[in-house]
Amino acid sequence: MSNTKIALVTGANKGIGYAITAGLGALGHRVGVGARDESRLEAAVEKLRAAGIDAFGVPLDVTSRLSVTGAAELVEREAGRLDVLVNNAGISGEMGPGWFQDPTGLDLDVVRTVVETNVLGVIQVTNAMLPLLRRSGSPRIVNVSSSVGSLTLQADPDTEIGPVMAAYAPSKTFLNAVTVQYARQFAGTGILINAACPGLVATDFTGFHGPRTPDQGAATAIRLATLPNDGPTGSFFDDDGPIPW
Repeated sequence: MSNTKIALVTGANKGIGYAITAGLGALGHRVGVGARDESRLEAAVEKLRAAGIDAFGVPLDVTSRLSVTGAAELVEREAGRLDVLVNNAGISGEMGPGWFQDPTGLDLDVVRTVVETNVLGVIQVTNAMLPLLRRSGSPRIVNVSSSVGSLTLQADPDTEIGPVMAAYAPSKTFLNAVTVQYARQFAGTGILINAACPGLVATDFTGFHGPRTPDQGAATAIRLATLPNDGPTGSFFDDDGPIPW
């Protein structure tokens, strides 16, 4: 078996996902670029290869069981195993002015759509990739979350945590809770799973508002994806360390 680490990043054709993929590739990983838009996927793979990174495309819509199954089969054919899974794909859902989601008038279809991608998609992809991860000597899973998913921070009136986002923020709280349940299930298996907060990054997701670059936003996820075997699991981190639940 090759010593080259194999990684798959979802939502990897742009923004933070692309930066995570490029960062892992620069560390010597062979990287699967997961994305649902095949033309953007191909462009991202070409750009990574031009930078000297060993990348391959993985067409992947995390909300589609058929697509996820196909992605697992593709990784199986390409690499035979998976060492790193970064669940980065996510959506905010429809926002009001000021990037605001009012819980008192929220369309339930918006909530369903956000949870379908940000939580159920993560579960679906993780479970499909588990047989491949279990073939690794040091499997790592990173779920890209957000500090707005922290109930502790959201409930603190003295914490500046941004506008009310009644669909997006709870989806990240849900994702954090799911991450902990996986960590409990994986105890003693060698699979380390953690949640990463990239901070407020200037990408199209945020309307290019934010003080951080995609590379800065990718740093914590890359660190968690490359933890030593005695590293933490079932925890939530940003650049400064653990974030309260």
